[in-house]
Amino acid sequence: MTPPSDPDRLRYHHVDVFGSRAYSGNSLAVFAESAGLAGEQMAAITRELRHFESIFLTRDGEGWVARVFDLLEELDFAGHPVVGAACVLHALHGTADTETWTLRLPARTVRVTTRRHSSGRYAGVLEQGAPDFLGAPEVAGLLPLFSLRPEDLATGLPAEVVSTGLRYLILPVRADALARARITEDLEAPLAGAGAQFAYLLDVAGLEGRHWNNDGIVEDVATGSAAGCVAAYLRRRGRLADGVPATLRQGRFAGRPSRMTITAYGPSDAVRTVAVGGDVFLIGTGELWQLPE
Repeated sequence: MTPPSDPDRLRYHHVDVFGSRAYSGNSLAVFAESAGLAGEQMAAITRELRHFESIFLTRDGEGWVARVFDLLEELDFAGHPVVGAACVLHALHGTADTETWTLRLPARTVRVTTRRHSSGRYAGVLEQGAPDFLGAPEVAGLLPLFSLRPEDLATGLPAEVVSTGLRYLILPVRADALARARITEDLEAPLAGAGAQFAYLLDVAGLEGRHWNNDGIVEDVATGSAAGCVAAYLRRRGRLADGVPATLRQGRFAGRPSRMTITAYGPSDAVRTVAVGGDVFLIGTGELWQLPE
């Protein structure tokens, strides 16, 4: 089979984000030059590659415009794709060991600081900005959707909707409940009724979380956008000190252990900004010889 000529090919980069080594953490496809692609094409490519998410970049003056798709839809904001994309930009365009990149997403413009550690290994820290605290809904009626009961909730910690670009219902649960949780039906409508787009189950004592697509079919292994909301939630509840990083774990139950460094800045009643970071491993590159119509 003879490949098309170079101008007809679309190159992408396969990276693993928030893992402790290659082939751990959350995999991602990064399209560093995607000018001319329509949103429908980006969605089709994401479904074809089957990563949890793909990110498509185009240059925008001094920064970059980013569009992120998961297997179901385009997302206004995301964490692990932005961190992974910034590390790819560092590999392609960086001249120093430490660089800062500006990426514009529909929900907000963010900065990512990246550091080159060794060949193929980088680290990135995403500044997610000031969080919005959007209320503490009653969640007893939602618990059966996760195969949980009221006694599975963590004592003394309310559920709360927090956003740094996407609205997450942070649902604090006991460690044994986190392990037992399963999605029984589509979450989109019930979560919308609580003012949220997604849900993140959190074992506060163990600093471990779980998140699924709203249809419950795919479990995410490292949700950077939610991790920023977790940092804000923990700071607001006095469980995270001002400016002191902590490690949030995720992905153990999906067979892809991940770890994210989370930090919240500011007093507990006025969190100024949150940051999420972790390691990124460059796994390889590929080319698409044909594009979806």
